[in-house]
Amino acid sequence: MNRSPCEISWFSALCDDDYEFLGAPDPRLKSSWEHCRDIVLQAESGGFDNILLPSGYALGVDTTAFAAGIAPLLKRMRMLMAVRIGELWPPQLARQIATIDRMSAGRLDINIISSDLPGETLASAPRYRRTVEAMAILRTLLNGEPLDHDGEFWKLKLDPPRITTVSGKAPLFYFGGLSEDARDAAAAGCDVYLMWPDRQEAIAEIIADMKARAARHGRTLRFGYRAHMIVRETEAESRAAADRLLSKLDAATGAAIRAKSLDSASAGVQAQASLRESAGDDGYAEPGLWTGVGRARSGCGAAIVGDPDQVLAKLNSYRDMGIDAFILSGYPHAAEADLFARHVLPRIDHGPLVSPVRVPAMT
Repeated sequence: MNRSPCEISWFSALCDDDYEFLGAPDPRLKSSWEHCRDIVLQAESGGFDNILLPSGYALGVDTTAFAAGIAPLLKRMRMLMAVRIGELWPPQLARQIATIDRMSAGRLDINIISSDLPGETLASAPRYRRTVEAMAILRTLLNGEPLDHDGEFWKLKLDPPRITTVSGKAPLFYFGGLSEDARDAAAAGCDVYLMWPDRQEAIAEIIADMKARAARHGRTLRFGYRAHMIVRETEAESRAAADRLLSKLDAATGAAIRAKSLDSASAGVQAQASLRESAGDDGYAEPGLWTGVGRARSGCGAAIVGDPDQVLAKLNSYRDMGIDAFILSGYPHAAEADLFARHVLPRIDHGPLVSPVRVPAMT
């Protein structure tokens, strides 16, 4: 089957999410500039197209500051910088994005998170309406256009910032969420809709639903899939690696880790819990999709497990369903990035979702 190239991204554990054994903190793997920098550089040397820089105000290091610091160290790979909309003033964020885009030679994408302001809670519907407004403001300013916005949450009339992105256009907005409010927000404002692991029939239903929602806005979406990876030379070795990952975890510790997350009650997290609870006794929800990771992690809670042929076949089956981008991770993140880069990545036709841009001369 002829398939278009897909984007393959890795994950840098900025939010204290790196382990050799889930639920057993290791000081060497705790989020720091040095540790997270090394994950990013491992991903670039391995040939990945992009790197997700996650964000959480209660955990780890600051994403925007980290992105600015790592940008000059990268030669080729793009950055997918997560931004928590509830914490930021959109015009200032637009200036930060444009500046970091310049620092990265135009290789910046944005993962929009529909967050609250720390210490405050806004109901789901208005929070997502605020996020749609923020995406519209950001897109206008980052497209180099003057802003005349009269919305529910912001009333702004501004000239565009002097500093633009290298391309002169807004970067791609990646966005995830399963609730009705989240789906409507994604359909209205994002470019790439992200999904967490689920059975393939459920993924197909979500893709069909999101295509219809976007069409009602006169828009089209691309689709991304976020999953953990455990790839070894044989299936038996990969399953043994999965079992080893959980070998020091007890139920109480896992529950405490899941409860710490700010999104622990979201529709997406609840869907991950349902997937885990409906899996077989061995934790597999379907062939090659293991839900054990979710026992000690809120959010993306399943891994693709297998030998290189099995993992490649699984990824290709998602591509055939319409997935354009994969955001992958594994434990420990640098080591698993190396395994995937050696065993699977060279066999996938992959590349960034956006074409490279020429960096103009500074004036």
